[in-house]
Amino acid sequence: MGSKGYLSSDQLEFFNSQGYLVIESFACPQEIDAMMKRMDQLLDEFDCSTASIFSTKNQQQLTDDYFYESAGNVSFFFEEKAFGEDGNLKQPKQLSINKVGHALHELDPVFKAFSSSDKVCGMLSSLGYRRPIIIQSMYIFKQPGIGGEVVPHQDNSFLYTEPPTCTGLWWALEDATITNGCLWAIPGSHKNGLVRRFIRGEGGVSFDRPSPTYDKKDFVAIEVKAGSLVLLHGDLIHQSFENQSSKSRHAYSIHVVDTDGCKWAQSNWIRRKVEPEPLFVA
Repeated sequence: MGSKGYLSSDQLEFFNSQGYLVIESFACPQEIDAMMKRMDQLLDEFDCSTASIFSTKNQQQLTDDYFYESAGNVSFFFEEKAFGEDGNLKQPKQLSINKVGHALHELDPVFKAFSSSDKVCGMLSSLGYRRPIIIQSMYIFKQPGIGGEVVPHQDNSFLYTEPPTCTGLWWALEDATITNGCLWAIPGSHKNGLVRRFIRGEGGVSFDRPSPTYDKKDFVAIEVKAGSLVLLHGDLIHQSFENQSSKSRHAYSIHVVDTDGCKWAQSNWIRRKVEPEPLFVA
């Protein structure tokens, strides 16, 4: 990686052929520490009486206004396995949250500074973005023992533009391994195009077609050290498994789309009242 985040020709070639790219040590230890400490503060201040369980398996049943409104808020989502049969948390809230989203990059100064940094903008510029916006951000905990599975999916399903322009930027804030739930992807799968869309209609949200079945042998594990960035093409098939270890796997991610020469689909689940400010204009 060159100065201010610009990608080399070899890195661009790998990303274009494989659909993902690992950049080690993108986030420095001080940036990681700042984000993790800030999240500790946000969790301490969070009132868990406004609970929402997050699941990519059956989001249709679990969608509520809290989910929709999280597009412009800092909202907290619990793991499915965080609650006992009596409806109470089985362990402290700090160990029960699945993720926080989806506007940390806009509303929180620590996450905003990192998300809009020169090195992030430089990298997006080298990917060809002309007027990029961050459409969502997430802090993902992948809690020890209960950190849930994220089923195979494509980011363009949820964050569709015409033509498609979504790229996921996923930073490991802790080492991500096979045992604690690292990312897995099917290399080159982005070349097959978008499989299905996640549509918001009058009756809520749903996929427009069933998920295909994928062969587990086609996936490769993306194990990375803390500070690494994983770039994900919007059509790349990727997933992560449950964290069955005793170690958490914190990560921070943003999703970026272009607004130059393309249009945000009105049928997406995110419907912003005000268009986000672009990171830069080329």
